[in-house]
Amino acid sequence: MTGIRLTAPAPGWAIDADVVVVGSGVAGLTTALRCAAAGLDTVVVTKARLDDGSTRWAQGGIAAALGEGDTPEQHLDDTLVAGAGLCDEEAVRVLVTEGPDAVRRLITTGATFDTTDSGDIALTREGGHHRRRIAHAGGDATGAEISRALVEAVRSAALHTIENALVLDLLTDAEGRTAGVSLHVMGEGQHDGVGAVRAPSVVLATGGMGQVFSATTNPSVSTGDGVALALRAGAEVSDLEFVQFHPTVLFLGADSEGQQPLVSEAVRGEGAHLVDAAGTRFMLGQHELAELAPRDIVAKAITRQMHEHGTEHMYLDARHFGARMWEQRFPTILAACRAHGIDPVTEPVPVAPAAHYASGGIRTDLRGRTTVPGLYACGEVACTGVHGANRLASNSLLEGLVFAERIAADIAQTRPPRTEPAEAAGEGSDEPVALLAPEARTAIQRTMTRGAGVLRSAASLATAAEELEALHRSAAADADAAADADAADPKDAVPGVDAWEVTNLLLVSRVLVAAAREREETRGCHWREDRPDRDDEHWRRHLVVRIAPDRTPVVDRTETAAFPPVRPAD
Repeated sequence: MTGIRLTAPAPGWAIDADVVVVGSGVAGLTTALRCAAAGLDTVVVTKARLDDGSTRWAQGGIAAALGEGDTPEQHLDDTLVAGAGLCDEEAVRVLVTEGPDAVRRLITTGATFDTTDSGDIALTREGGHHRRRIAHAGGDATGAEISRALVEAVRSAALHTIENALVLDLLTDAEGRTAGVSLHVMGEGQHDGVGAVRAPSVVLATGGMGQVFSATTNPSVSTGDGVALALRAGAEVSDLEFVQFHPTVLFLGADSEGQQPLVSEAVRGEGAHLVDAAGTRFMLGQHELAELAPRDIVAKAITRQMHEHGTEHMYLDARHFGARMWEQRFPTILAACRAHGIDPVTEPVPVAPAAHYASGGIRTDLRGRTTVPGLYACGEVACTGVHGANRLASNSLLEGLVFAERIAADIAQTRPPRTEPAEAAGEGSDEPVALLAPEARTAIQRTMTRGAGVLRSAASLATAAEELEALHRSAAADADAAADADAADPKDAVPGVDAWEVTNLLLVSRVLVAAAREREETRGCHWREDRPDRDDEHWRRHLVVRIAPDRTPVVDRTETAAFPPVRPAD
């Protein structure tokens, strides 16, 4: 344990449970439903409303070997190729073999997928897949349908939910085992302000960290809170340098920041072409799958074309679809484009890469257990080894389903007893973290976009590290000065949601940059301009990062491509 916690008031209320699940996407709600079905007293904590996470923004679909002639083995092969040598094959095999039945159970839960005229699940293709195996709903609203079904199931089961709550820190007992979480509830409700949910099992399903970059497909709540909490609690993270930039995000202008509209890979799966301003297809000859190459290859090709042409975007041309196909197959994307003055029925759509998905995260085993006893992680916040250096399209929803069920089974089997937290998180903690002022958020995002975006180099990463450390030192100095004066300066950051979020963003950014500086090669979605080649001899390894008590990132390289056990006894 690091003893590091966010600066926050002491909890003013507490509730007890067997399990607390933090997050309400496919991973979190599936875990909660399975835990509750096993008779465990389960509490769901979510940062906004139950349906406000990343899941509902997923357009393309969920990948599984459901079609005639497709097999888990073929799905495994495509996943391993996309992961560029760093997937854990055992984890991938779990994903692809348990995936089809997990999707069928999701349908039983209430999710409705698009079907063919014969009544079979309609399947499409996306980048990196050699077969049609992407199940979708509402044309391009798969995530919204899955979220709807799971939220309805949670409400029907009358699970205890705490909405509009930002998780702060892990609570541990005298033995260092998980004993719950502290959290801050925003607004009116049964609970308000800082409190605690005391439980011997905590499942982090908090989603991604796309908000560390200026432009992202992630919602505003994706500020890396779960990864930051885990790091402060002493957990290990891995592969954080592998941030997937989605190749085709609607380009709204060079100054656009925050969440940007996604143009699903399924549009290319149905036959759309990537072209330059002259209408020339530039993916032909670059990969056997052309526009359907793995995402890292397509994102790099687009970026390369932008640099060569001196432009800020390329184009996605699907005019040949016609109005009927756009309206029936991609109504969400059509509406988003038209809302921004672009009609994909009659003109090519301007697109550019933007931060989309964290392939790495909190290191877990095949039961979702982290290196901290009692703490689990699932979904985008976790690193199960499934994605390697680059996630295969539409494997994310499937990973959330499969490993959520595994986590629930493990908790139900072990049923650890409730214990008392050793101390409440708050102002009396040993090592409260100096908070950043909320306005530092933009500085972090611009630093990360410039130095650790699609294109990276030793020089760009060194500059990013210096700028991030300057923010870290400045916040610490301000906190020390305020403590010496025994009164906070009005300009100092005060505990609150905005300050906690930006402090989490800084920690996650520092760790990501530390790993990216260490990995001196190009692999998957980590593209080093100064190290353009993949180097399997030295770098077919994982980077495991933890935070030392002095709050510096410590980066270790594994000896082989295999992950070490999460705990010595494993």
